[in-house]
Amino acid sequence: MLDKAAKARPNEEALVDGRSRLTYAELAERIDRLSAGLAQLGIRQGDCVLLQLPNWNEFVLSFFALQKIGAPAILLLPRHRQVEINYFCGLTKAKVWMLPEHYRNADYLPIIGDVMKANPTLKRVITVRSKESRFTSFERLIGDEREHGAGAYGPTPLTNIDPNDVAFVIPTGGTTGLPKAVPRTHNDAVCEARYKATAREQTDEDICMISVPLEHNLGLAALNSTFASGGKVVLVDSTRAEDLCAAIQRERVARAPLVPTLLSRLVEFEGLAKYDLSSLKALYVGGARTPPDLIKTVHRKLGRVYVSAFGMSEGPTCTTRLSDGDDIVLSSIGKPCCQFDRFKVVDAAGKELPRITEGELMAKGPGVFSGYLNYPEENRRSFSRDGFFRTGDLASIDDAGNIRITGRIKDIIIRGGENISPVDIESLIRAHPDVEDVAVVGMPDKELGERACAYVKPKRGKSPSLEEIVSFLQARGASVLQLPERVELTSRMPLTKVGKADKKALQERIKRKLGL
Repeated sequence: MLDKAAKARPNEEALVDGRSRLTYAELAERIDRLSAGLAQLGIRQGDCVLLQLPNWNEFVLSFFALQKIGAPAILLLPRHRQVEINYFCGLTKAKVWMLPEHYRNADYLPIIGDVMKANPTLKRVITVRSKESRFTSFERLIGDEREHGAGAYGPTPLTNIDPNDVAFVIPTGGTTGLPKAVPRTHNDAVCEARYKATAREQTDEDICMISVPLEHNLGLAALNSTFASGGKVVLVDSTRAEDLCAAIQRERVARAPLVPTLLSRLVEFEGLAKYDLSSLKALYVGGARTPPDLIKTVHRKLGRVYVSAFGMSEGPTCTTRLSDGDDIVLSSIGKPCCQFDRFKVVDAAGKELPRITEGELMAKGPGVFSGYLNYPEENRRSFSRDGFFRTGDLASIDDAGNIRITGRIKDIIIRGGENISPVDIESLIRAHPDVEDVAVVGMPDKELGERACAYVKPKRGKSPSLEEIVSFLQARGASVLQLPERVELTSRMPLTKVGKADKKALQERIKRKLGL
């Protein structure tokens, strides 16, 4: 897919990060050199390689070089540590690990020693951007074209690679236990990239900025859909609003995937008006529900650029379109990206429900994965007899096919026999002017079973009380069941390994505070 774009647009810029600017021809040539260098190390088709890099150009080079060899990339977040790394290494029997020795405040050297000791199958470590290293140097491995000559290694042939082979393994964003491993094939990855690019009307003139982790499906899908359409990718290794604004202005960015927290940080940035952001066409927002008031703020400050980007590591994807009306954009995740993916809503017995009826959302199609890696019992729970994947989301589908997420099946507070959706309460509280982030969890209660506790991360210098938040919600017409019964202020929201609020940790925290 990338080589096709390189052949059509060799002299156009393909990839920009803080260190380099590469045309499609230069990107493809470096990938060829790296794949040849990896092959010379003895990496063969089917060998799993741990890939743990930030949003650097080296991630992109490594990801596609491994594709050419047929060696599945096992994607690890930079924040993953021994527990997760050992788990994925043992699960995949990975032979090679690619990572920096140091990144920001993290020193990986002790971690490397621990992991190598615990995993005898892990034979080699390749370090990136390391000046002096006792491990294999990425820079020496890829070679210097000034030293070797451009194309010295020659292109790597794609031999014996089946489109249904595993291309990469991506972690899930689960909040309980270790993340599950999701194998994605070349076929379903290309399906997602092409149909997502089509649904988003991406063209070869579009520039896409990626600041969310490339190991997340939100970031990786944006990378692939941009290359599928022949556009340019701008990698930003920062989540500071001023850095995002500067990159958009400098590179004339048209599109960008974001999570709601980043979106809020961007539009509430005090210096927003100092930057020229007129190039923006679309902001693809996923990972959590975006409050309608935040979407309206985006429309007011940046224009109609908000797009709902529903996606899962497992493959189901939906999107609103820029042409959709406010009723669709404010309340739904739109329609499937791929016209051949089928979504349906079922009841507890698995019976498909009529339109505009809430039930569990299920999906099946060429973009959906076929099962978690080495986890047969979870696969039995996750798929219906007719092959539909259980997303775990509560949803309804309207007559036009637009899907509305109404909550999570497991993320429900049961208060006196009434089911309460934390997602709804969070959406309401996020609209409070003093709130930066919020996570609502159930806290034990002898009388009612559970009550709603809101962990609130306030904006700098603010400290909203329970009474203030309740009054705010009541003024907006919130029902009694949508009012939190306790507010805990926190300066730091605990996160899962993929950046979502860790509700399990918050539930344990409130239990300890209550002495339970």
